[in-house]
Amino acid sequence: MILVTTDHISGKELETIGLVKGATIQAKNLGRDITQAIRSIFGGELIAYTDLMNQSRETAIQRMIEDAEKLGADAIVNVRFSTASIMKGASEVFAYGTAVKFK
Repeated sequence: MILVTTDHISGKELETIGLVKGATIQAKNLGRDITQAIRSIFGGELIAYTDLMNQSRETAIQRMIEDAEKLGADAIVNVRFSTASIMKGASEVFAYGTAVKFK
């Protein structure tokens, strides 16, 4: 599956299928919070949280791809991400784009 942030794919004529999306809501855990709180005192990257967000983005992307595959898409254009705080310690990562077929 081709994913791009542009509204076109070089050398391809596209037929729009429609909106596709994927989301996940991830919560922090106590053990991770403790280690990251200590790290935040001394400064530097909060690696455990970076890993959590990377995993969340990958899950949202995979779910968006599965949505597009159900529609018979060849690619997804205009891929975007959104995040939202759902509750203290839990965030949503939402991936969306336009599913297209090659003509």
